[in-house]
Amino acid sequence: MRVLAARLLELDLEKKAAEQAKLKREHVSAGWGNQIRSYILHPYKMVKDHRSGYATSDPSSVLDGDLDELLKAYLKSTL
Repeated sequence: MRVLAARLLELDLEKKAAEQAKLKREHVSAGWGNQIRSYILHPYKMVKDHRSGYATSDPSSVLDGDLDELLKAYLKSTL
């Protein structure tokens, strides 16, 4: 009975590990080239969202929290 219980526990742990691996997906490092947005403030002003391709020449509004246009562009790009 102990061997059977140990095998059932091992199968249960393997199932849980497989489910967590499926949820976690592949790890992507936060290195250079994986950024979502670029903020350029000098010599010219621009904010570019690399996921959707949206760019604006008003970074002060984006830095102040006006993200509506960025979000709309991202949502359009994912549909």
